[in-house]
Formats: sequence, C-alpha cells, structure tokens
Amino acid sequence: MGMDREEAKKRIRSVLGEYFSQQQEKFIPGQTPIYTGRAVYDDKEIGAITDCLMDGWFGLGRRGAEFELKFAKYVERKYSLVVNSGSSANLIALDGIRNRLNLKGGEVITAACAFPTTFNPIVQLGFRPAVLDVDKTMNITPEAVEAAIGPDTKGIMFAHTLGNPAQVEEIAKLAAEHGLFLVEDCCDALGSKYAGKHCGHWGDCSTYSFYPAHLITSGEGGALTTNDHALGRIARSLRDWGRDCWCNTDEKNPLGACGRRFDFKLTNAEFYDHKFIFSRIGYNLKPMELQAAMLLEQMGRIKDFVAIRKRNYKAYSEEMAAFAEFIELPEVNHRAEPVFFGLPMILNHQKVKRQDLLKYLNKFQINTRLVFSGNLLYHPAYRDVQYTKCQELTNTDRIMRDCFWIGIHPGVSEEMIKFVVSKFREYFANMGAAGRA
Repeated sequence: MGMDREEAKKRIRSVLGEYFSQQQEKFIPGQTPIYTGRAVYDDKEIGAITDCLMDGWFGLGRRGAEFELKFAKYVERKYSLVVNSGSSANLIALDGIRNRLNLKGGEVITAACAFPTTFNPIVQLGFRPAVLDVDKTMNITPEAVEAAIGPDTKGIMFAHTLGNPAQVEEIAKLAAEHGLFLVEDCCDALGSKYAGKHCGHWGDCSTYSFYPAHLITSGEGGALTTNDHALGRIARSLRDWGRDCWCNTDEKNPLGACGRRFDFKLTNAEFYDHKFIFSRIGYNLKPMELQAAMLLEQMGRIKDFVAIRKRNYKAYSEEMAAFAEFIELPEVNHRAEPVFFGLPMILNHQKVKRQDLLKYLNKFQINTRLVFSGNLLYHPAYRDVQYTKCQELTNTDRIMRDCFWIGIHPGVSEEMIKFVVSKFREYFANMGAAGRA
C-alpha cells in the first residue's frame, strides 16, 4: 500500500534536511568565489517549494496572499502586492499612479545615477525625466529636488542607492507641499530605515526586489506597497492583465471572495465572467506560487540577514579605514540606519586605476560590480531620450569613473572578509613599491 501525500511530504523534507546538513562548503582562499550577491536558503525553502509542487498549484494563490499580508506587516504598510521582479514593481507603481491620478505626461524628478528600471518607466509611460546629481551618500537631496520642481513637475521617483537611505522624509514633505506623487524604490533597501521608519514608509507607492542578491529572495520576484486602497486595487489589476476582478479564486472558492463572479454585466453580453472583464490595459507580471512559498520561508530569516549584513559592513568599514589614502566609503546621513546591499568604495587616489584593481581582485575570485549604470545618460539606450538636466552631474560622473562595490551578503564569512582585506593591502602595498621604484 502506497504512502499518503502527507507522509510523502514528511519523507521528502527529511531527505532535504539530510542533504543540506552535508552541504557545508569549505572556503579556499583564492579559489572559492566571493560573490557580490548570493541566495542563502536551505531545506525549509526547498521543502516549501516541493509541497507547492505536490499540491499541483502553480498560479499565484493562497501562499501569495499570505506573503502579501506578512510583507505589508513587516514594512508597516497597509497594502502589498507581490510581482515577478523589482523592475516590474517599479513599472506597475508608476503606471498605477498614472491611472490613479489620470496623468497625461509631465516631468518626474529622478537621479542619473540609477539602475535602468528606476528610470525606464518614466520614459516608457510618457513622462519626461528631470535629472538630478547625487551627494556623497549616492542619493538625491531635498535641496536639489526643491530646486528642480517646476510648473510641469508631476512627481518624484528615486532609489535608496545600495541600501543607503536618502533623506526621504524631507523629500516626501516637499512632495506633499507641492502636490507631487512619490515612488520610493527600495529594491536595495529592504531592512534599511530612515528616521526610525522602514524605507518605503513615505512613498505613495514603494517597491522591493527579491532577486538572489537582495535581502530575501525567490530567485526572481518583487513587491510594491502602498497605503492607498484604490491605488492598490489599480496595481493589482495592472499586474493581472488589466483584469477588473480583484478577488482571489481557487479550488475551494471558485466563485471568488465576493461570490458573484458570474453576475457582472458587460456590453453585448447579458452576463459575463468577471475574471475576464478588463478595465485597464495591463500586463502579466505575476510570480509563481512556488516563489511565494519560498518567500514565506525567507521572511523568517530577515532579522538574521539584517544583522549579518550590518556586521559585515562594519567589519569591512573598520578594516578599509587603513586604506583611506586610496579609497573612501559613502557617507551615511545621521538619521539613516542602512542595511547595505554591498560595500561601495570610491577611489580617491589618481594613481589607482579602477580597471587594474578590479582585474586584480577578480583574479583571486573576489567578485566586483560597478554602481549600476554610473551615469545612465551616457548609455546608448538613452541617447535619444528627451530629459531635463536640472544640475551638473559631478558626483554621478565620479561614481561612474571611480566607484565599485563588493559583497557583504549573509554568504560572506569573517574568513572571507580577512582574505579580501589582505588582497587590498597587497595591491596598495605593491602599488606604493612600484611608485618608489
């Protein structure tokens, strides 16, 4: 007689636990890659995904709804919507606001130092970017925002760069005073706080990413949050093809939460299935239920992940102080509590060539990344984009020329940090010896 489903799940979980208990990698300096970002998970996440597969439910369902409730509670927002990426979250956030406010173009204030998908929706949805420089925190400032506000300004959309919070409370106050919307891109900043509140607290709509390098992960994935109930409904519709229906349906509730799924009228049809009435021109940007299952498990790790990232950043920053002649770290606002996405460093010595340093580090399997686009306006895709340049992009250009970052994620151990620091020490020592020769 075969085992039942629940017994099978328990046996699978047991085997997964045994497998992961034996997967302790030994760090071999110079051979084991030290990644800029890496997903950290174990048998709990894989078990949750396996349970989902065995249940045979692939489309977003009860696990997705449960995650949305838990995530909204964690970031202290009223409404959360899970999507297939942080990039999609940005697109839906701005499109949702455009629909909510019935906007037809205008300027949106943003940064030139950005990941493309913070900037792209502004262009894609018919707005004109009003572009700002960043300060030494690598973020836009309230002073620059205020100077950029003009008669055609409709809103502000920016990211907390590499998890380092911008002065968002002050920026939000300016937005409110001038009747502007605010989209707060927190894709790098889950866990970070400003003025004692989670990044994302101030946006009319705020966005998050669950890509493997971020604080929690579902492989690909993202979310947006808002306190505006109507905006949340619009965002859900846009995510789900523009569907008019917003309530969940599953095998236990085929008529939907309202119980009236087949009672809606549509022109030329006496009654029509509400799940197939479309009130907006939308997208399909849903994740899978498997991803929601993984995210529910990852939620239990947030506290530990935050602590490890803070520990690793502190350890690196203390060690890197010895190399102040050559590199500087970004400033942190006194009201900010960052959970850094990575450790950004800016070269401040004319003899240090970034290209040579990065090749040296990567030779020892120390992975590096640049700060995304640097100055996005220099890239081929944006040559013909119409934008307003609100100030000189001095710091942005410096970031593009002299900045890079390394990983501080929970997969980075103290042993790895010591090895990385030793390679910086060797490089700068050898450079000094070459200069004296």
